[in-house]
Amino acid sequence: MKFVSTLAAAALGMAIASAAARAEITVGLAGPMTGPEAQFGEQFKRGALKAIDDINAKGGVLGQKLALAIGDDACDPKQARSVAEDLSAKKVAVVIGHFCSGSSIPASEVYQENGIPQISPGSTSPTYTERGLNNVFRVCGRDDQQGGVAADYLATKQKGKSVAIIHDKSAYGKGLADEFKKALNAKGVNEVFYEAITAGEKDYSALVTKIKAAKVDYLFLGGYKTEGGLIVRQMRDQGVKATLVGGDALLVEEFWAITGPAGEGTLVTFSPDPRLLPQNAELVKYYRSQNYEPETYTLYSYASVQAWAAAVEKAKSLDAKKVIAQLKSGEKIDTAIGTVGFDGKGDVVGPTYVVYVWKNGKYGYAQ
Repeated sequence: MKFVSTLAAAALGMAIASAAARAEITVGLAGPMTGPEAQFGEQFKRGALKAIDDINAKGGVLGQKLALAIGDDACDPKQARSVAEDLSAKKVAVVIGHFCSGSSIPASEVYQENGIPQISPGSTSPTYTERGLNNVFRVCGRDDQQGGVAADYLATKQKGKSVAIIHDKSAYGKGLADEFKKALNAKGVNEVFYEAITAGEKDYSALVTKIKAAKVDYLFLGGYKTEGGLIVRQMRDQGVKATLVGGDALLVEEFWAITGPAGEGTLVTFSPDPRLLPQNAELVKYYRSQNYEPETYTLYSYASVQAWAAAVEKAKSLDAKKVIAQLKSGEKIDTAIGTVGFDGKGDVVGPTYVVYVWKNGKYGYAQ
């Protein structure tokens, strides 16, 4: 009889454990965990994990704890689609990601087919939200916004200076360069040249020679920190003083690690720094206690999880259609990047872009 009771107790324990496992909600996270942009994947992971820990500490979402499933797309479109299929098979409730626009765009089609909302902390291409998909959101701005801010800064504060434009052919890089060009031209400023570079190259001496011959004052780059850092360094090696201007992908400490003092004066567009918000003091302190600086997209990833969790609580349901409707309701949500909402396309309604400048290995707001 005792043996039977023991078996019954064991069976009950297994049933409880199984029920607990079923009660767990899986949040998908996708981004470049490996490859040249892996530091952004690390930011995504750090932000999402901390957000989940904090939400779980308060009882979870709808009384259920959250768990994280991570996919590595390496910023490769084909790999991103494979990651999207894998996360969809795992029945994740939401996907936080991807980072590169070239990954988010094909992946979003998979999530749409499977009825999964996607919230990107860092994909800035307008195309991401301009295709009529109802499941896509982002907590960051768009390239037509940051390109416009950069163009306005150069056309007004640096009036009369010559500008050249280059891009790395990626969805993000070319998209940003095109938006910058459009805004610059609209202000009556024409670039001295516009051309593509090849990402991954190490020698940009031919480009630098062209910049020097054209007497370029400002070089706008649609691309990432590795190419930007190498170009700056090689310009300085050849005595070229042109100032590099770029988008959010240059606002990471690794950029300065590549350039050293050659990066002094580089201008970058990004949203206002959420680390400076008073309500984030303890959160920033936590990260720094872990010897980690929560720069660029760390708190954007944190905010993406917050936005989704708030929508689920408001909808009182995990049903994707209800959650998506709540996200698009226009209701404001308090997050680590400030109070935000989403418009009908899924674009964030919140902080816009500002211009930063690199000085002495740090970046701060430009005057």
